Amino acid sequence: MSPVALLPLAALAGATAIAGFLFGRAYFAMLRWTVASFAARQGWFGPLALTLGRIAAAVVLFAIAARLGAAALLAAFLGFLVARAVAVGAARRAGG
Repeated sequence: MSPVALLPLAALAGATAIAGFLFGRAYFAMLRWTVASFAARQGWFGPLALTLGRIAAAVVLFAIAARLGAAALLAAFLGFLVARAVAVGAARRAGG
């Protein structure tokens, strides 16, 4: 492959990595809301809806990335993992 042929692959991987990161930020924010709802004993319907919504959105995102190819799927997952690291670091700094 020539460098010109690799450019669209790199652009696709970069775009899906950014999409994975942004999705991951939203995913882990919803996870935090779910945990807060459980901890506050606010019922079961809200946390259940957030959990099912998170899982469904993750399935859709990663299915789309998989249809775009292995590089796109890997990049989206790496972006998601970076978002997880950011969320864990923020939770540790906040004290819980």
